[in-house]
Amino acid sequence: MQPDTLDHEAAALDVASSATDLRHLFALPSGVTYLDGNSLGALPAHVPEVVADVVRRQWGRDLIASWNEHGWWDAPTRVGERIAPLVGAAPGQVVAGDSTSVQLFGAARAAGAMRPGRRVLLTDPGSFPTDLYVLAGVADDLGWDLVTAVPDDVPTVLAQRSDVGLVVLSHVDFRTGRLWDLPGLTTVAHAAGALILWDLSHSAGAVPIGLDENRVDLAVGCGYKYLNGGPGAPAFIYVATRHQADFAPAIRGWHGHASPFAMAQQYRPATGVARARIGSPPLLSMLALEAALDVFDGLDIHAVRARSLSLTGFLLRCTSALVPELRAVTPADDDHRGSQVSFAHPQAYGLVRALAARGVVGDFREPGLIRLGVAAPYLTHADMLAAVRGIRTVLDAGEHLPLDADRQQVT
Repeated sequence: MQPDTLDHEAAALDVASSATDLRHLFALPSGVTYLDGNSLGALPAHVPEVVADVVRRQWGRDLIASWNEHGWWDAPTRVGERIAPLVGAAPGQVVAGDSTSVQLFGAARAAGAMRPGRRVLLTDPGSFPTDLYVLAGVADDLGWDLVTAVPDDVPTVLAQRSDVGLVVLSHVDFRTGRLWDLPGLTTVAHAAGALILWDLSHSAGAVPIGLDENRVDLAVGCGYKYLNGGPGAPAFIYVATRHQADFAPAIRGWHGHASPFAMAQQYRPATGVARARIGSPPLLSMLALEAALDVFDGLDIHAVRARSLSLTGFLLRCTSALVPELRAVTPADDDHRGSQVSFAHPQAYGLVRALAARGVVGDFREPGLIRLGVAAPYLTHADMLAAVRGIRTVLDAGEHLPLDADRQQVT
């Protein structure tokens, strides 16, 4: 494929997908091709004004009255309701607050009490490290065994043993960008009598998930990647309606009490998903996330997915044509690709650093992987081609060598 052919294809694809081009809603730096939205989403242009109002008017002028007058108290459930359609959940099942780690801990501990007599927690050894740390701690607390199996092997493990109480998997592999079979694995877990808990951190806001449709039991996810909520934005938890009466919060905070202002000494959980609330939420971050979710208003998540697949598919084609020595580890088929493309290279770290110096921002992950996160609403096919040409230039000029001794990474 000739370079001019790629230019023509990029232009044609961008025209064809112009209806889902939302770059004008984001404050993107000039001269930067931002391919790290899978770590930190770009800033929606209207969010600074909203946060400034929260600080100056709500906090600065109205002070404590803002809990009622400006809806601070209801923010976790209100933001949860905004996230729910993006993950395929009906109202009353999603609440926002705390970090992904805290939400994962709470969901896994609660699931343990729902499956008495079962002694195994099954998860993917390739999960994000924090997930593994949290789940190991939960297993220790419950006296359960932590067993690991890659998602492809989960059906076999479940068929071989009858003591698995909970399966915990990430919807998208954070290193490779592989999209796992949520419907199929959920069905298999249920057939084995286990509950399933999905980490949606790398799919919420980028991939249709269908939590209700697929009868997922529990799910968690973060607000600062494809939801663009800002650094440290609150995470969310999904508790299916059918499980809410049995959901026993691991951390019993007063915001999750049935009558929080009664200031009772004994805990009594709220009805519904509100019982998953804990303590006072980080309001500045919560309200920034709420404002950021405005960019999804009127936008079908299936349209976001279609744009993402077109962008990532074109990125793979451009790389194959212009940088054939770069080995893609992300599946080429649409059914198994999330919204990022990862490549293996012996000097991956140096390549990521050199690209950033040229205004192409991706990130590095061990072992030797370049991750290019494609946040579809604010990226174009022309951006994909520009990124690949940047890679070609860096490699040809040897700008990626030598590697620095100190490998500082963005989380």
